[in-house]
Amino acid sequence: MVPNSLLRSTLKTQLGSYIKNAAAYRSSMDHPLKGALLARLYSTEPSLQRDDSDLKDGNGFKGHDMLAPFTAGWQTTDLHPLVIEKSEGSYVYDTHGKKYLDSLAGLWCTALGGSEPRLVEAATAQLNKLPFYHSFWNRTTKLSLDLAKDLLETFTATKMAKVFFTNSGSEANDTQVKLVWYYNNALGRPNKKKFIARAKSYHGETEEEFSTRLANNLENLILKEGPETIAAFIAEPVMGAGGVIPPPATYFEKIQAVVKKERNIVEKVKSISPRFQDGLKSFSDSPIVGEIRGTGLILGTEFTDNKSPNDPFPPEWGNKLLMISSIGVGTYFGAQCEKHGLLVRVAGDNIMMSPPFIITPQEVDELISKYGKALKATEERVKELKSQQKKQ
Repeated sequence: MVPNSLLRSTLKTQLGSYIKNAAAYRSSMDHPLKGALLARLYSTEPSLQRDDSDLKDGNGFKGHDMLAPFTAGWQTTDLHPLVIEKSEGSYVYDTHGKKYLDSLAGLWCTALGGSEPRLVEAATAQLNKLPFYHSFWNRTTKLSLDLAKDLLETFTATKMAKVFFTNSGSEANDTQVKLVWYYNNALGRPNKKKFIARAKSYHGETEEEFSTRLANNLENLILKEGPETIAAFIAEPVMGAGGVIPPPATYFEKIQAVVKKERNIVEKVKSISPRFQDGLKSFSDSPIVGEIRGTGLILGTEFTDNKSPNDPFPPEWGNKLLMISSIGVGTYFGAQCEKHGLLVRVAGDNIMMSPPFIITPQEVDELISKYGKALKATEERVKELKSQQKKQ
């Protein structure tokens, strides 16, 4: 969606809590240690490792022909992937019939669950009528126009002028960058090319103090880079892949979530999210959990040693936990979740979950139970490693 004005005078006050400049990548390359830490934070670790003995019929897909995102090249050669074959509500099934509770809703996107009959029926009808048509050269489809109108009427926090459809978040951000650059070029401001985005950070202060501090940081960053060079600021309402980091209450003072046509889904999420959040946050006292954070049906767990954000677990423990070339206690936890039939997203020592909106109270309880079993197994393994470390 493209707002009527891409640059707002409220940049400093409303979005002042986010800091990250265009030089971040270059800086990480200049400092190998920082680069390694960023790689640990944002990379996704391998899931439960399967060898030939794990397969019922001895047949798998080790050495397959696909290059997959967030997957190390050696994994596609040396390990059998987890191959999902079908979905049903909040569950997915692999090619061997094993059932998993999908706590990430596919990849954050199957909010209505898998194989929803009404969606299947609508998709089938559309495929029979018009499988595809583009929107180039002022040509489009009635469905595209209707959807654009519905979206503009649904999200009213900021007045939007138009909707631009893309296939992914990456493509959406790429398009926004080009639009903002074009906008500033058209207004005779060719130097305004820099973007400011949110950086992963941990806060041990009050929300008000945190917001104030980062507002000051943002202002200083803009002054340092030059206001005439800043094209835009971009941020998620809740940082997802970075570790599920919700903004403090004063980050976005004017956010308004008005959903007109799917009110029943919104009410369902409101009713079931306390069960989800409270159930998982009850594990916050675990000695290996630094923080469990989230809102609604999105939640992240961060593993730290001594319950301190300044004490990450030794990187080499990834190897000792799973006997593979990997990093992080989170890897072992993710493997234990998969063992018990629960799929989560792992990034370093961060675990992310965002189950489908249609998840039932019984399925939430099942998720919490499997999470607890995986956490207990991980605690025991970490305890063993600490004991071994003391003897050395």
